[in-house]
Amino acid sequence: MGFWASKALLSAVELELFTALGAGGKTGAEISDRLGLHPRSQFDFLDSLVSLGLLERDGDGPQARYRNTDETAAFLDKSQPSYVGGILEMANSRLYGFWDNLTEALQTGAPQNEAKTGGDFFGVLYADEKRLEEFLRAMQGVQMGNFLTLLEQVDFSAAATLCDVGGGNGTLCGLAVQRHPHLSATVFDLPPVVPVAQRHLTAMGVNQQVHIVAGDFFADDLPRADVIVMGNILHDWDEGQKTTLIAKAHKALNDGGRLIAIENVIDDARRENTFGLLMSLNMLIELPGGFDYTGAQFDRWCLDAGFVRTEIIRLAGPSSAAIAYK
Repeated sequence: MGFWASKALLSAVELELFTALGAGGKTGAEISDRLGLHPRSQFDFLDSLVSLGLLERDGDGPQARYRNTDETAAFLDKSQPSYVGGILEMANSRLYGFWDNLTEALQTGAPQNEAKTGGDFFGVLYADEKRLEEFLRAMQGVQMGNFLTLLEQVDFSAAATLCDVGGGNGTLCGLAVQRHPHLSATVFDLPPVVPVAQRHLTAMGVNQQVHIVAGDFFADDLPRADVIVMGNILHDWDEGQKTTLIAKAHKALNDGGRLIAIENVIDDARRENTFGLLMSLNMLIELPGGFDYTGAQFDRWCLDAGFVRTEIIRLAGPSSAAIAYK
């Protein structure tokens, strides 16, 4: 019955409960007035979130005051730069309903999202700049921990150039040049992403150090670089497309360069990374051929492409950096 708790959290994010609480505390009645909760629901809803560890409560009874935990204050309050709720907003508005058809996906292998009715989520998304910017901000939030951990754990001192393929709004490149001023960084993504990335990099104060190149990573050559990063890119595609992208990265890398794939890499025994395995099922729901993969699979694909060795470095939570060396 884990979906009960999941939906309680997703509804709390949709109602902007954690933003409404901010740094202070409110009674159940005050929260209900703010969010429009029915009297039947207010205390069961709020106390369920307390029991789940998503809210703190000072006192008991009607005058008790509810407040954010340290974690929900940091990550689910929209007024904070560390907000990661965008991915939960998308989970609530899109994925929660699509997963109702998981059984059909398991039996047919066919996507269960907008494509099922002739729609195209990504086509619609990229046609609406405002919606695209919100989506890229959500992806930034969910990847921020990985980006910061990557820049902390991986040595970039010998690299002069970095290219983030499918780099979205450019957050990784921006963080990289802030931490390593010697780097020249490039964001490579589809043309509709360019104005979004320009605004974001300007806001970060790094628009002079980070270049933006518009292109399609299947149709166009990748920019040459010492380090090529693909964050949650490979898992979108089938094996043939994955190996095509890995081969293109190998061709574009300078001698001694590295391909870094940031993914929810599944452990080789396929027993431990539950999130990675469930993410692979989500690719079944969302895309015609996408799936998440193990370190052993990544190693085989990269050696076949001409890389000399690979390694896996743990990042935040269930994510890892799969690194291939040319």
